[in-house]
Amino acid sequence: MTSLINPAYMLPEKATSSSSFSVESDSSPVDAVIFAGISLVLGTACRQLFNGTRVPYTVVLLVIGIALGSIEYGSHHNLGKIGHGIRIWNGINPDLLLAVFLPALLFESSFSMDVHQIKRCLGQMVLLAGPGVLISTFSIGSLLKLTFPYNWDWKTSLLLGGLLGATDPVAVVALLKEVGASKKLTTMIDGESLMNDGVSVVVFQLFFKMVMGNDSDWGYIIKFLAQNSFGAVGIGIAFGIVSVLWLRFVFNDTVVQITVTLSVSYFAYYTAQEWAGVSGILTVMTLGMFFAAFARTAFKGDSHQSLHHFWEMVAYIANTLVFILSGVIIAEGILTGQKVSYQGNSWGFLFLLYLYVQLSRCVVVGILYPLLRRFGYGLDWKEAIILTWSGLRGAVSLSLALSVKQSSGNFYLSSETGTRFLFFTGGIVFLTLVVNGSTTQLLLHLLGMDSLTATKKRILEYTKCEMMNTALKAFENLGDDEELGSADWQTVITHISSLTDLERGQVNPQNGYEAGNLDLTNIVDIRIRFLNGVQAAYWDMLDDGRITQSTASVLMQSVDEALDLVSTESLCDWRGLKPCVRFPNYYKFLQSRIIPRKLVTYLIVARLESACYISSAFLRGHRIARQQLHDFLGNSNIASTVIDESEVEGEEAKQFLEDVRDSFPQVLSVLKTRQVTHYVLNHLNGYIKNLEKVGLLEGKEVSHLHDVVQSDLKKLLRNPPLLKLPNVNDLIATNPLLRAL
Repeated sequence: MTSLINPAYMLPEKATSSSSFSVESDSSPVDAVIFAGISLVLGTACRQLFNGTRVPYTVVLLVIGIALGSIEYGSHHNLGKIGHGIRIWNGINPDLLLAVFLPALLFESSFSMDVHQIKRCLGQMVLLAGPGVLISTFSIGSLLKLTFPYNWDWKTSLLLGGLLGATDPVAVVALLKEVGASKKLTTMIDGESLMNDGVSVVVFQLFFKMVMGNDSDWGYIIKFLAQNSFGAVGIGIAFGIVSVLWLRFVFNDTVVQITVTLSVSYFAYYTAQEWAGVSGILTVMTLGMFFAAFARTAFKGDSHQSLHHFWEMVAYIANTLVFILSGVIIAEGILTGQKVSYQGNSWGFLFLLYLYVQLSRCVVVGILYPLLRRFGYGLDWKEAIILTWSGLRGAVSLSLALSVKQSSGNFYLSSETGTRFLFFTGGIVFLTLVVNGSTTQLLLHLLGMDSLTATKKRILEYTKCEMMNTALKAFENLGDDEELGSADWQTVITHISSLTDLERGQVNPQNGYEAGNLDLTNIVDIRIRFLNGVQAAYWDMLDDGRITQSTASVLMQSVDEALDLVSTESLCDWRGLKPCVRFPNYYKFLQSRIIPRKLVTYLIVARLESACYISSAFLRGHRIARQQLHDFLGNSNIASTVIDESEVEGEEAKQFLEDVRDSFPQVLSVLKTRQVTHYVLNHLNGYIKNLEKVGLLEGKEVSHLHDVVQSDLKKLLRNPPLLKLPNVNDLIATNPLLRAL
């Protein structure tokens, strides 16, 4: 495997020793599996024990890894078989470590990001990952050169600065998912950390080449950075296009869909890192975002849930192993580098370096703050504090430090310098994860960024009230049950503390939404909930076959754009659909008999069918959301206000469908025929699954019936019923709307 740094710089004896990693002769490859299994068991136990606490799961994993590594390396191999596994994993080539874990973690993180918010935050992400990395690198490097007593030259100081200048996506993403940061802030920090990490590896490679004696002028530096960055983005997009086209030919085969996403993430990383010599991290990040933008609606129903659960499980396993292994590496680096770690001043300089890292992060955010406020969703001072404090370091920095240590011991880089790099990097990873990671949730609380608004509290009260009513209805229904009807309600109450609290005093939150309470905060909150309901309805329609993937993407984007404007405008998701829903202005040209009939069919039918799909889905989505809001808040003033806004939004969609019905009734007929056919076939699929669930059908029978229905679905998808158009001249002559165009 090609190293992140040129293997020619590594001494033969160093490479040999690193591959043997001093494991006892009686060790077995099975020991590595034992260590992985024990790590997952310990990680699962800690996840369960610390669930609901303010201690981040990743911090606990790191401490466990440090404890295991300290016992093994501090006691000279007293952990037996487990110790063999620890040494095997610790001896893995750092580039292999990155190649095993990073593609899956990066793809899962970037694929799960909100595409619309990525677009809005892209400017901020690029600022932090581009100029931000360079500012951080030179800030840390300059402070190291001027204050540390190791006589490092500028190139070596900047090398460590580049190594520490980037936030680690694995650590940051895992933390933000736990502490409950806002979606906007999470997207910005998540995306910045992903891009930041890829850029920092490129910067690290550049300075390492310079440290190892490769003279570089400014032209070479600019060319190197541009090739690595833009080349990675190009490869990621290319793999994304190929894989998305591949998925278009996969129909309801969850195994194939999941396998495609998994294999393409690793193959893209390998192609970029090994073959093209560009950043594999940026490549996988680009690939994941491309999937999020163009392939999210390709996974429907069970496939979508299966894909989500699969990648969630992969990320959990990878995170567990990465952070425990990171702790082992930190412990090994400290205990084996006794000459460095046992010197009191080394620990003092470690804490000083931690302050430098935090200071550099403050400098980056401070310098870029005026621009960060103006790009994307903007950035207030509270979010800037969280952005500064969330600059964690993790497995990527450790892997780069290990690469430096393996390549040290030559004319350009001494063994002592390599050991110091690992010692300082491991210490910074530990301190940022433990100090910053453990206190981020507390900082959010102190800044008031995790508190519920008055509207959210009222919604919560209402939901609790409905929980009580639902429980009462359930108990009444169970009264007629022969087996459960004799249950004692009072005893049931004592075992459900939430119901006990509710019985003490129920307040109907609908009463709080009267005319005097129609403030902007309340309306904004209800608009957001309404639009989320509309988007959920679109997903259901996609699963039922009422809309196509392309239509679903347009509809989802319209809701995302409307969500950005809820605080300044009334519901406006129809605005983003207007360009797609109108009669094209080229109908006059259809009077020409030289136009082929197939082209006429495409120009009329394809455009109008898509517009009808969008209009029908829009009206249905809003109708469902209105009903849900009415059921939830009743006839309250604020619910009526949002419902009225929705009614106004639907007027143009209704008018368009009326125009199509008057002008081209055949279009609506074909559209409804396709929708009904798809819905019936999906219903048959559900009926077959239910028969299997209750045991009336066995595997072979289910497989046969399932294949028959799937065959019909494929036929409908690839050869849908077509519209038979009347004579174009007659159609235009008899239609006043088309004559007016």
